[in-house]
Amino acid sequence: MRKSLQLQADMCAEFGACVFDVTLDCEDGAPVGGEADHAAMVVALVALASPKARVAVRVHPIDHPAFEADVATIAGTVGDRLCHIMVPKVESAGDVMRIEKALNGVHAERLPIHVLIESPAAVHRAFEIAAHPRVQSISFGLMDFVSSHSGAIPAHGMTSQGQFDHPLVVRAKLEIASACHANSKTPSHCVVTEFNDAAAMTMAASRAFREFGYTRMWSIHPNQIRPILVAFAPTEGEIEDATRIIAAAVREEWAPISFEGKLHDRASYRYYWQVLERAHQTGRELPAESQIYF
Repeated sequence: MRKSLQLQADMCAEFGACVFDVTLDCEDGAPVGGEADHAAMVVALVALASPKARVAVRVHPIDHPAFEADVATIAGTVGDRLCHIMVPKVESAGDVMRIEKALNGVHAERLPIHVLIESPAAVHRAFEIAAHPRVQSISFGLMDFVSSHSGAIPAHGMTSQGQFDHPLVVRAKLEIASACHANSKTPSHCVVTEFNDAAAMTMAASRAFREFGYTRMWSIHPNQIRPILVAFAPTEGEIEDATRIIAAAVREEWAPISFEGKLHDRASYRYYWQVLERAHQTGRELPAESQIYF
């Protein structure tokens, strides 16, 4: 966890922006019986992090005995320092309401909630989960999703290639992405376990963004961060076009324009503004005409 926070600080200095979040883990990180000590250690790390850092915490699921204590210890102490709280194995909007109640009980009413969907039933309820106003992002839990099918999905469905091929996994990914976009929330793609295979990581990140509509992605190793950033970042040509189109739109006070023989209006302006936002968020160098917006 300390290495992750240091890497975030180093890359923030390199890019001039915080280009990834660090999620400190309680669910898989805490030893059985040592949940309280682990939560206290997480609190100490968050308290020491730079104010510019984007730090989140994944607590235990709501049906775990440590859930309430995690929320009280972490959100109740350093909730104002967190960018969000992540809760795994969320099954319904009712679960989100329970999370919200726990956060409100420790005066963390403004802390955004990120949820992890990991079962077929949860995928079925993705739209109602995404519709909850406190939910900011939904992540897909690939490995738990596959294992919840009692062997009906082969192990290949958990690989960097197989997760984009098996129909049930593909359907789940698309449902989550669609639910998020329908409710103006952020879909976050699952991990790739081949953390030393840069080509597999780049392929998976690129497909997640360009084919499946995901705008965030988890990493489980420092080697994965830069390939994700590259895959999710717009190209130099896309940044140049977006800069020119937005500049022309500003000059025309957002009236329709002709750009290289094509009509552009407020709908396409919104798209190209999002290209510039994505370039900034992924640490790409922006032309001077666009730097003024960030």
